[in-house]
Amino acid sequence: MDDEDYKRYEFKKAMEELSKLHGRGTELISLYIPPDKQISDVVQYLREEFSTSSNIKSKTTRKNVLGAIESIMSRLKYYKQPPEHGLVFFVGHVATRGDQTEMYTKIIEPPQAIQTFLYKCDSSFHLEQLTDQLKEKELYGLIVIDRKEATIGFLRGTKIDVVDYEYSLVPSKHRQGGQSSRRFERLIEIAANEFFKKIGDIANSTFMPVIKDVITIFVGGPGATKEYFIEKDYLRNEIKDKIKDLFDIGYTDESGLRELVEKASESIKDMRITREKDIINRFLREIKKSDGGLGVYGEASIINALKMKNIELLIVSDSIRKIKYFYKCPVCGAEKTFTDEPTEEPVCDNDNTPMNFEKEDDFIEDLYKMAEESGTKVEMVSEDSDEGRLLKTAFGGLAGILRYVPENQLNI
Repeated sequence: MDDEDYKRYEFKKAMEELSKLHGRGTELISLYIPPDKQISDVVQYLREEFSTSSNIKSKTTRKNVLGAIESIMSRLKYYKQPPEHGLVFFVGHVATRGDQTEMYTKIIEPPQAIQTFLYKCDSSFHLEQLTDQLKEKELYGLIVIDRKEATIGFLRGTKIDVVDYEYSLVPSKHRQGGQSSRRFERLIEIAANEFFKKIGDIANSTFMPVIKDVITIFVGGPGATKEYFIEKDYLRNEIKDKIKDLFDIGYTDESGLRELVEKASESIKDMRITREKDIINRFLREIKKSDGGLGVYGEASIINALKMKNIELLIVSDSIRKIKYFYKCPVCGAEKTFTDEPTEEPVCDNDNTPMNFEKEDDFIEDLYKMAEESGTKVEMVSEDSDEGRLLKTAFGGLAGILRYVPENQLNI
């Protein structure tokens, strides 16, 4: 995992955590500081808010808000200027069990620059500016079309989003009643033209607002309809310029979009979905070998192989959310770790003494540290793709490619 992948994982996890937090009143402060904002100006703004908040009627709310503002001002003393992309503070008393609250502080340096200064005091944290930064930047347009139907969508990273599906009223090419063949065919062409115009309008309104962000537009469908649709004037030139490949596929509904992406991923190797597909397929080829190959999966096997420095490639689902709990025996110093919080108090295997809780770490962060120590490459895979879902459901979100087959496996 490169630093950008890991930072994105941490950022996504933080957003999930923050979205679940709520205050008893309007006492959670969200403060967004753009990179060009002077810290002195922010501190002055907070002093004015402190003075205003002193008039809050509720004694508890007033105390909590003033405490949060003071906490932010004390932390801002350590900054001469905002970091490259700015700074975001989430501070306040969050609800816990019953009527209890506890002080919560989260400071984030976002992956992209904060555009607007914002101070909000509310019952939940304001995340809009940050959640926008989670949107996948690798964007492809998708069109599948024939005379019967058409579907338009996006491929965002590894996720397919359907924007619109339209069913046409174009009649089939066969004789009807007493109509002449020539007149009936002319009616068919008129209906087809109207349908193509409608799909062109939808495509134009879908892709033009984001055309600068779209890397490529893929078009697919059975027969020659897709070529005709592209060659005529149904699409704006800016969209036509983004169309690099046409693909023969059998369907033009939502399943057609998936088939289109499958075909495109075979020909364009720098797409994220292609890279993830190649990684998972490499792992699957290994575990299908008669001798077990170099594939490894399962939490215990993965951790053991990392300790042995025997994983070349560690594959991790970006949807894993686990905590690693550390316990220590107060008598002999023996240690135990758990990736699920123990339901009963752990006892030492040596002397049956109840063990003390020492600390907790993020499970993925711990794996990342072990991988760094052993020179293991880490790849994070999204669960939005078929391969990503397979990794999560069938293998618990963890898999690896070994450097060599262990001796005990060779002897089997």
